[in-house]
Amino acid sequence: MDSRIMDVLKDRVLELGPQPDANGPYRNFKLTRDADGIAWLLFDRAGTSANTLSADVIAELDTVLAALESERPTGLVIRSAKTSGFIAGADVNEFRGAADPHPVETAIGRAHAVIDRLEALKVPSVAVIHGFCLGGGLEVALACQSRIAIDGARFGFPEVMLGLHPGLGGTARFTHLVNPMQAMTLMLTGKTIDARRAKSLGLVDAVTQERHVRNAVKDAVFGHLKRARPGLLNTVLNSGPARGFLASRMRSEAAKAASPEHYPAPFGLIDLWEKHGGDKAAMLAAEKSSFAHLMVTPTAQNLIRVFFLREQMKKLAGSGNTISHVHVIGAGAMGGDIAAWCANQGLKVTLADMKPEPIAGAVKRAADLFGKIMRKRTDIRDALDRLMPDLEGEGVRTADLIIEAVPEKLELKQKVYAGLEPKMKAGAILATNTSSIPLQDLRATLKAPERLVGLHFFNPVSRLQLVEVVSHDGSDPQLLKQALAFVGAIDRLPLPVKSSPGFVVNRALTPYMLEAMVMLDENIDKATIDAAAEKFGMPMGPIELADQVGLDICLAVGDMLRSKFGDLLPPTPAWLREKVAKGELGRKTGKGFYVWKDGKADKAPASSVAAQPTPQMIDRLVLPMSNVCVECLREGIVDNPDMVDGAMIFGTGYAPFRGGPLNYARSRGAEDVVATLRALATKFGGRFTPDAGWDSFK
Repeated sequence: MDSRIMDVLKDRVLELGPQPDANGPYRNFKLTRDADGIAWLLFDRAGTSANTLSADVIAELDTVLAALESERPTGLVIRSAKTSGFIAGADVNEFRGAADPHPVETAIGRAHAVIDRLEALKVPSVAVIHGFCLGGGLEVALACQSRIAIDGARFGFPEVMLGLHPGLGGTARFTHLVNPMQAMTLMLTGKTIDARRAKSLGLVDAVTQERHVRNAVKDAVFGHLKRARPGLLNTVLNSGPARGFLASRMRSEAAKAASPEHYPAPFGLIDLWEKHGGDKAAMLAAEKSSFAHLMVTPTAQNLIRVFFLREQMKKLAGSGNTISHVHVIGAGAMGGDIAAWCANQGLKVTLADMKPEPIAGAVKRAADLFGKIMRKRTDIRDALDRLMPDLEGEGVRTADLIIEAVPEKLELKQKVYAGLEPKMKAGAILATNTSSIPLQDLRATLKAPERLVGLHFFNPVSRLQLVEVVSHDGSDPQLLKQALAFVGAIDRLPLPVKSSPGFVVNRALTPYMLEAMVMLDENIDKATIDAAAEKFGMPMGPIELADQVGLDICLAVGDMLRSKFGDLLPPTPAWLREKVAKGELGRKTGKGFYVWKDGKADKAPASSVAAQPTPQMIDRLVLPMSNVCVECLREGIVDNPDMVDGAMIFGTGYAPFRGGPLNYARSRGAEDVVATLRALATKFGGRFTPDAGWDSFK
């Protein structure tokens, strides 16, 4: 066998020290001792593929540490026995539903005592880290005297994504070990870094290969490893005057990304460091209280809910993907980006279009995307090799899945299908990326309508994780299962929906965008309208979003939905048609409601002229979304309210800290929502009439 392959395989096998006894005393740990008297503590949480820290795991670690204190080995190695990585963080299940900060603080206090005990061990301790080392896992590593990373390890504090900051002593230990500016930035953004970067920051003392672990451990235990030491700069930056100045800069940076009332965690972390950064003991104590108070905020509880919504949707995908070759027809904005994403995920992709220019444009956009998300040039080259221009459409014959992404015209799509169907291989799936045409209309001309499914991606494909998997009355259940597995295999979240106009997401989003146009008609400034949505917590306002999506698409979807739902939707203003006719389509043409430069809307600084948004404006924009979601549930287009919330968050960026449009209605109170909708209907028209589904909404 080639020696390089041998090396790679050898690196897959973890160096775990001496063979542990199969029936040791611990459930989640194995403890052995090698010839040098070094104790090897292997973390192997029972019944899981990844290590996470739960209260019972931490309690057992305490028992292990008590044993180590009395046995006094020469040194201690802490390692994960899971190939997936070191420790993926805390067990988030334990955070759900926390409502009172006191028991949270008591529980976190118990965990702190165990981590402090690890730090206080009288023997040299070393964490050997491979794979993911995140959150609480990194806090365990920080309590060891030295850290050795295996090449390829990733480090980070993702707590901010859950509306929290580190809570097992990480805020204090991390800012004391490395430059606090770098440490704070990592904790405030939740970004991960690789082993080399961790070494240059001084977070780890050495980066090594698996086959050198034993020697590296010996060096660490016997004092031959040059340890990363905090320099003078750290002391200066952690001093009172510097903290005051730096904290105010951090606050203004954090405020650009999120408001303190919606996302309190970053600001809580900055306060904690500013007040206590110079005194480790005081900071450890204050961290417990700060963490407990954040845990019970609606933001943290809703973001934890979103974390589980993502897990639930991943499960819907199932496993056993059978698709390895995807053929995409239509290399426009959506088709080209879907093709690029599939190639990025390791699939063979052929991309067809009537003309060569769109294909060339799609390949260029793909190269830009790969350049942003891949580190190695060879990976970028391989991904581009998997994306094959196919002007003749030969890929149809061998593809397992064909995704049609041509413009939203029924006749055009049917013409494409007529040419495709005879060439498709047996068992291949035909998917349409339509966002507005019901599948019933599309399947009419097909000889085998059961193989047609909808795979509706969202723009930008590389950022929005949702894919609506659309079925119709004649769908083959087996093919639908394959389609769900395919969505999971390309790292996307599937939402199974029954075919109906606009499915779920566009149907819920259209009234939001059209209401904004009606408000423009009432001479409300576009900056005020967008500010109203942003104040609620939307990632961007509806006017900017319309430009981003394309005014032609907004118009087409709006017209199609109005033809089905009539006056339940806001009217489409005549000037919108004129704008589209003039070719002012938004971002893609450089001008819509805003002028676009380098992919960004040119917003004049919020002038004092633009009025402040009122609560009524916010209700007019966001409550119809909740109303449509209730309607979709009542009609059985989706059967699970949680999945509707997940779809709106992962498909549109709906304010995640609100937990989704249905969760928002629940927390605001359904009676209040219905009463507000009735009042709006009286004032502005029947489109605000509450749906009958509210009566049974729980």
